[in-house]
Amino acid sequence: MNSLKAEIEDLIYTNAADFQIAKVLKKEINAYLDTLEETFMTSGGKDFLVKHTKKIDMILKIIYKVAQREMFGDYTPMKNALPLSLVALGSYGREQLCVHSDIDLMIVYKDIPGYNLKEMIEKILYILWDTGLKLGHRVHTVEELYPVSKTDITIKTALIESRFIEGSNFIWIETQNAIRQIRHDNPQVFIKLKFEEQKYKHEKFPLTMEPNLKEGIGGFRDANLVFWIGKILYNIHSIKNLPSSIVDENDYREFRIALEFLFRVRSALHLVARKKEDTLRLDLIPDTARLLGYKMSKSEHMKFAKKVIESLQTIRLYSIIWLESLSRDYIAADIYGPCIYPQGEKRELHALLRQLCDQKEKTFDAHPTFLAQLIKVNKPARHSKSMLLAIKYLFFQPYSYNALKILSTAKLLDYVIPPLKKVIALPQFDGYHQFAVEIHSLECVYHLENMNDMFIANLFQALSAEEKALLKLVTLLHDAGKGRKRDHHQVGASLFKAFACKLGFDLQLIEMGETLILYHTLMSKVAQREDLHNEKVILRFVSHFKTKTLLDMIYILTYADMNGVGEGIYNSFNAKLIKMLYLQSIKSLEHTEIIDETAKRIKKEQTLKKHPAFLALGKLQQNKILMIPSNLLFLRYPPQKILSISKKAFEAASYTYEIHNDGHLTLEIVCAHSFNLSYLLSKLAHLDVVNMDICKLFDEYKYFKIDFALKINEDEIVLIKEMIHDALYGQKQNTLLVPVIKKNEIQIDCDHSQMYGSMYLHCKNQKGLLAYILHLFDTLNIEIATAKVHSLKNSVRDMFLIEKNGNFCHNIDIIIAKLTKKE
Repeated sequence: MNSLKAEIEDLIYTNAADFQIAKVLKKEINAYLDTLEETFMTSGGKDFLVKHTKKIDMILKIIYKVAQREMFGDYTPMKNALPLSLVALGSYGREQLCVHSDIDLMIVYKDIPGYNLKEMIEKILYILWDTGLKLGHRVHTVEELYPVSKTDITIKTALIESRFIEGSNFIWIETQNAIRQIRHDNPQVFIKLKFEEQKYKHEKFPLTMEPNLKEGIGGFRDANLVFWIGKILYNIHSIKNLPSSIVDENDYREFRIALEFLFRVRSALHLVARKKEDTLRLDLIPDTARLLGYKMSKSEHMKFAKKVIESLQTIRLYSIIWLESLSRDYIAADIYGPCIYPQGEKRELHALLRQLCDQKEKTFDAHPTFLAQLIKVNKPARHSKSMLLAIKYLFFQPYSYNALKILSTAKLLDYVIPPLKKVIALPQFDGYHQFAVEIHSLECVYHLENMNDMFIANLFQALSAEEKALLKLVTLLHDAGKGRKRDHHQVGASLFKAFACKLGFDLQLIEMGETLILYHTLMSKVAQREDLHNEKVILRFVSHFKTKTLLDMIYILTYADMNGVGEGIYNSFNAKLIKMLYLQSIKSLEHTEIIDETAKRIKKEQTLKKHPAFLALGKLQQNKILMIPSNLLFLRYPPQKILSISKKAFEAASYTYEIHNDGHLTLEIVCAHSFNLSYLLSKLAHLDVVNMDICKLFDEYKYFKIDFALKINEDEIVLIKEMIHDALYGQKQNTLLVPVIKKNEIQIDCDHSQMYGSMYLHCKNQKGLLAYILHLFDTLNIEIATAKVHSLKNSVRDMFLIEKNGNFCHNIDIIIAKLTKKE
């Protein structure tokens, strides 16, 4: 510092040009800026800002001295004799100047003939500009200060937080007198305009995943507004100096801790961005957190972002309460809109909750005095019965959102609704959600209660009162499981169940709520990623929501969830897709048997996905197994057997088979081309078939499993191998036995599902029966997707699922005629 001053003195002595002096100062400033990160690491939040402010003060004092010496040379007058002062404004005046913020400087003077001060002012400004400092400046005579303050609320605000830097103390005293006059000038209008300005800024900068630390909700402007009004009314130098009747010492401590942290965050943000940046963008979080001592990991970044949001919420809460206390004599009460006010000295939170529930307006907020009462209320470690009843009652209200939002503002939401404790202010770095979990959940409840889609709104209104209340609780808690290592759907469902049981909801409804939370993202994913004209897609979806009420609820929840993410997420395009899925699902509800089968298959798939042998496969092979069209394979066989069959299909060139002759004869065949099963069965017609499965696999492969009643001699196995080979490659004709089947023993349904028709056969067991049926299907080119054949004593119960390729449904009369020609 001394060396800089000495160098500047030498330059002045040698009559160096102003640009040379500015060049030296610029070099000093750049060197200083290069060391700021190191200085930041060893400084507190406000302390760092003060240090930076003092450094700028020093530069300005040097420039003032240079201009003064150049103007007057060896006859430089005393500073007090020159009617000119340098005054800091704004954050610079408050000693809260951030690294890359503009330096708000005001030059105040008296225009006295003979001093030629305008030339000196120009010299000061030119040198400042040449140094590269970001300067926002004003030049006024003392007499202009009061009139100019009346022209703009921003100017008045800047003037009331002025701070003397250098120059004449006499001019500064006159400036202070002018500022005193400005402070006392129509405080009512000043406060009103500032409240309006704050409202506008909050609407422009809501508390999102990328908060604006300066202008947004809970940002520095909220804290500044408390200071500005305190300055106007009490001429304070710090919020801490406000009367204790307004600012409680304990509340101020919490407020100050939050503010100090945000000071450090904003400074780090400027250092990382290398420019003025007040929005904590997601891409800047890692390096900003690093400067504050957080490790470079996602969990640490989450912890940092969570603390930022919590700090903003703290600033917002106390500024609301203090601003009302400061301004209640100057602004009309209706500035807060429809509000709930304290009613006596209520010490129990459940009583205040009941009061919240009694509000019938569609939109209302808490008056700051009610918030003040809320934060001081008794909070027992465990909820009483009265408390639980009050909480449950809250969800039966038509507009629960208002009450929940008030609890959130008062930082009581996690106390009232304990399952939310882990997700309060929890950030979501998924590139999708625009809000932290707590705020997103509240937004979802808002959209649930304020629907723009009348079709969905009517579905909601058709629910019973208990169902509506439960759905509101589900909507609030659907993401409560986030922030854990386990899947948040499962954790959320468990948290919901435990809390809903405490609240005394019906057990059947609780089970529905668990299902909704477990699968709350499913509808939007299926609608936007899957083929909605594929019946299997619809059935898999419906298998989770087997009643119309559940389908209605997941549709409503999906609407609320997507709208709660942020503007434009739920749009006309995906709304059409989601509605199509809903309507297709409603139609599918009548196929209860198929839905149950699909649900069982999904359960088997979940087990299969965890099997080591499945995990060892490549993604392509895994997907092929999961896309096997035959439900029978998944319903009848354990995971190990499914994997074994699939592996044979993967490894077989065109076919493979196994013959088992332990206790009874069993044939297992996996093949990828035409297989004359009717020929094989006709050759083995002397053996009774007790069970047969046909399952369509993948890549044209099918799996056949035929169980016979008896064991054969070992020497017959060679003959069976020849029969299998002939059935695969031979051209030999079948010798068919024509069975006796009655028309009433055949049931054909072409509307079994969108993709399949079905044929059920319940008749007398006869030799050659299956061979004859399969030969008939081969003749008509009818493709069997699944067959389940079962013989018991003297009767058979056979089921065939057949692909709707036109050959089945168009030939029903021929099929019946051929099967019953001996009747």
